[in-house]
This record gives sequence, structure tokens and C-alpha cells, in this order.
Amino acid sequence: MASSSNTGQEETTNSVNAAFNLENILGEHHDIVEHPETEASEPATGWDQEDTEKPVAEGYCVECEDQPADVLCETCADSYCEVCFAAQHRKGSRKSHVMRPLEKTSPVTSSSTKATDLEGAEDEDAMTVDDTNDSGDDEDWERVVSSHSSTTIALGAQPAVGASVGEWFAERAKFIPLRLTLPERKFLRLLEAALSVSEYTDKIDTIGFGLSKAKRIVHQIRELCAIMSGLLLAADYKQGQELFADRDFQGNAEFYQTIFELGRRHKIMNPDKMRTTYGKLIYLLQDSQTPEVKDLLNFSCVKPIKTVYSVLEEHDAVDLLRDDLITIATKEIYSEGRPRRDIQRDIKSKERAIEALSSKYSRNGLSQEKVRQCLYSIGDNHAFLRANRDPCEKMIQYLKEYFHPTSAKDAHHSLAIRSGKGGARLSHDHSKQYAYVLQSLTLWREILHDMFHLWSLAEQDLLSENVPYRLRDTGQGLNRVQAAPKTSRMMHTILHKAQKSVGTWIGSSVIHMGDHNVPNALLFIDKYTQIYRILLPICNTLEQINNITAKPALRSYIDDEFGSPEGCVREILGDFFRHGFDGSGADNFFDAGSCIDGRLTSAWNWCSSLEKKRYFPVFLLAGFVGFDGEW
Repeated sequence: MASSSNTGQEETTNSVNAAFNLENILGEHHDIVEHPETEASEPATGWDQEDTEKPVAEGYCVECEDQPADVLCETCADSYCEVCFAAQHRKGSRKSHVMRPLEKTSPVTSSSTKATDLEGAEDEDAMTVDDTNDSGDDEDWERVVSSHSSTTIALGAQPAVGASVGEWFAERAKFIPLRLTLPERKFLRLLEAALSVSEYTDKIDTIGFGLSKAKRIVHQIRELCAIMSGLLLAADYKQGQELFADRDFQGNAEFYQTIFELGRRHKIMNPDKMRTTYGKLIYLLQDSQTPEVKDLLNFSCVKPIKTVYSVLEEHDAVDLLRDDLITIATKEIYSEGRPRRDIQRDIKSKERAIEALSSKYSRNGLSQEKVRQCLYSIGDNHAFLRANRDPCEKMIQYLKEYFHPTSAKDAHHSLAIRSGKGGARLSHDHSKQYAYVLQSLTLWREILHDMFHLWSLAEQDLLSENVPYRLRDTGQGLNRVQAAPKTSRMMHTILHKAQKSVGTWIGSSVIHMGDHNVPNALLFIDKYTQIYRILLPICNTLEQINNITAKPALRSYIDDEFGSPEGCVREILGDFFRHGFDGSGADNFFDAGSCIDGRLTSAWNWCSSLEKKRYFPVFLLAGFVGFDGEW
């Protein structure tokens, strides 16, 4: 009995000592003190606790959890999509794992909850941008897994004129914006005028302002809408009176949505336009998607981009994109090195094809002029590819023509670089640098081939309601740091396709997105739309060297300085292939190197030093103005 009473007293003492008060917290038995609201049954949560893993839906990749599984790793006993398998099995012991393709079956979800989880996973804020298995060592030279079938999203080469088109145009037209009409261009000028005088980002992306951020955003959006209303009233008084008689922003929401959509559509088709105003526009629309701003504004500023496919689908005329005559109606006609008779014949055949298709597929609600507009829009896409993607293909041809892939005859034919020499940050011998340049140009070509698709995904990420941004100092001023899961997924698919096409991969495969290097999808798109500004002037200069040497005095200069026109071309290409891909250009050692974005950074760094090169006069003789000029 005595022992039992002692035990009871001890429990009473412990219960008293365990009371949540200051005396017990500071006493000797502080380790048994518990908060009264804490329950032992609750799982530990917080920034330092791992969340409970949710089971992966059957038939989906175990890594990304939002793509159907394509292959089974027999060693890991896990199913992966093709892209994730290649990323996870590139290096180390996993490189020797055995895999086998899975049968193509649609993924099964047992309940609506799984479907909701998968949909939410696509827009989640957290996004992996660094490969955990990638050490970032520039000396690694890896063989890419390419034994299984490709299921990449990117489409193949454009069908030849007169060939069967299949689904090529139907898939590509989903991301080709519709060309603006003349009345729409008048509204576009109105939008550009309003954005040029707006100080939206100066007023919003600041710290320590008077009003709350949501109220500041609403005030700036209404101010911009008021400016557009005034400009429309000045341009067309009757239409302005009809739209804004009651001064109701919510009642004219459709008008504002249309105006903002015109600006976005125009920018996608013409990346060199709206260079100072598109950023304001997309950030304004990004802020307008937040719930508190929507509640205060009472209307949404965003509507889907009008594409060729959406217009034809609305009127049940998608078969136009499967008609083999479309290759003739949308082909781009070149004039360089061709007789006028052939050019005129191509023009007439193209016009006949356009008229035949417009009369065949026009119907109630879809006029012949609208069909022509769709065909012209596809032609604009071909022109975009020629100006942006084709310089990458030309540089690949120059690389293969003037340099040997494995050995160099002499120092003039060598592409070898050494860290610390000539500003280089990497050390590659000739064969490794040749492969490094080839894979970089191949990756750029694949990115630009699917730029419209990437741009569409980038806008979805930027304007997503579920992926907020954080205003942070990234070392280059205040930037909106925002994850871009859809754009990142597409980039990994393109990277995997490029890796398979070249067969080897040198250096890092890290894609920066949503960090201090590339804060958001807008800056990512802006980086890769500048590639043609680097490569096109170089290609034009190399093509003009033969015309320059046609004059005896200039031929003498070329022979004295470079030995021959071919020697001049080889020196320009050799210097660009060495120091345009040497990992230089960043402020510190960690932000440069051989990562996906670092390759473009070093190319820009080479452009900034062009004036110091001894062949710079050749660029001037060829009509070079600058990497931001007209060509």
C-alpha cells in the first residue's frame, strides 16, 4: 500500500510539474512540460519535417507523378516516363540499370480524388530545377540512353511541299496565334500607347508603399483602363461613347480582355516587338489573377490566346490542317539565287492554293477572308522559324564543314579551351569542345522549333492562380521569382530529345527556372528569343565574305590578314566556337559554366567583346550594325 501511495504521489507531482507555466518551463523538469493544445497523435509538421508521401496513381511516372509511365526500370522496380528515366539514369550506378518499355495503356485513376491530385501537381509551387544526380562537373562525358522509343511532345521536321501532312499542321496550329487584322492593329496601337506611359511596375514592385499591394494593383489597372478609354474616345468618338457612357469597368470587361489578348498575341508572333511594354502587360495580368485583386476589380483581364486551331475548331473546319494542299498555300518563297521566272511561278501556285482552300473550307460564320488569315498565320510561323531556327542549323553546318569532330590539323583548326586562358571557365580538348558546341546548337534549334508551344506554357505558368510569385532581390534588382512547372516540364522534354539526337552529353544538364538566375518564365522566354540576334549577324557576315573579296583592294586585305577568304571564315568560326561556349560571362563562378542557361550567357559575353577582335573590320564591311540592329 505504501508503494502504491508513493506512486500516486509521484504521478500527481509529475502532472503538476508538467503544467504549462513559466515556473515549470524554467525548472529542472522542463523536458516533461507539454503544451496543453498539443496532441501526441498529431503527426509532426513544419519546414524541417517531411510530408507524408501520397501514393502515386497507377500508370503514372513515379518521379514527376503527372505523366504516363513509358518504361519500367527492372533494377529499381519503378515505372518512369521517358524524360524522367533518362534524367535519373544518366550517371553513377544507375546508368547500368536494366529497363524495358511498358505496354501503351491509358493511366487508371480509381477515384476523382486522384484526378484532382494530378491536376494540382501540375501547378504546384515547389519545382525541382536542379538534378540531384547531376554533380555539375564540366569534365563529365556521358552516353545518353536512347534504346527505347521516343514519345516526346516536340514535332518532327516540316512536311515537304506536296507531301502528305498527316497531323503535323493540326498539332502545330494549336500554338500558332492568329494574325492581327487591320482593325485589331488599331487597338494594338492604343494598348501600346497606354502601356508606354504607364508606370505600373514602378508603382507595384516596390517595398514600403502606402496602400496595400492589392489596392495599389487595382488602382493601377483601373488607371490603365481609363487611359485606354480616353484614347479610344479620342480616336473614335462614337464607339467610345457607346462603350464608356456609364463608366463601368466591369461592364466593359470583354473589351479590355480583347485588347490585352491582342497585345499578347502580337508579341508571340513578333518577339522583337513590344520590348519595353510586354513586361508591364504580363505583370499586370499576373497581378490581376490573384483572388484579392479579382474581388476588388470585379472582372478578369485574361482570356485565352486566339490560335489558328481554336478558330478552325470553332467552325468545324479542322480538316483544313490535314489537307495536303496546305503545304503549298503556306510555303515561304525565297528569292536568293533564283531566277524571277521560278519566283513568279511559286507565287502563282501559292495564290491558287490559298484560293482553293479558302473556297473549299469557308462556311457560315467562317468567311474566306478568315480562312486566308489562318493560312497567312501558318506562313508567319514558317517565317519565324526561318529567322530564328535556321541560323542554328547554318552554324551546325559550318561546324561540321570547317572542323573535324575528333582531331585538329593544327592550332588554327583546334577548338580546345583551357580554364583561365582567354577568359574561359571550362577546360575541353578539341573533340570534347566540338561535341559541346554541337549539342548546344542542337538544343537551341529544338527550343526555337517549339518556341510558340513554350511561350503558350510560359503564359499559363505566369498567369496561373495557383502559383504565386515572391518579390526578391536576385542580384540584378527586384524580380518576381515564380516557379514554372509546365514550362520546365516541356524544357526537360526538349532537352531529352536533343540529348538523344547528339548521342552524347557534356557538362551539366541543369535547367534554371524559378531561381535567382532565371526568376520566372517571362525571363526564360526572353533569353531564348535573343538567340537569333547572336547567330544571324554572324551568318550574314560569313555569307558576305565572298562578295567583299570581289573587290581587289578588299581581297588584298583579307589575304594579308587571314591568308584567304576561307581562312577568315575559319578564324571567325573558330573563335566563336571556342569562346562563345567557354562558360564565361557570369558575375561569379557558380552562375556560369556548362548548365543549359550558362551556354547562352557565354555566347552573349562573346558578343560584348567582338569590337576587340582583329576580324571586327570584316563584320563592319559586311554591313554589321550591332547584335540589336537591323539585318
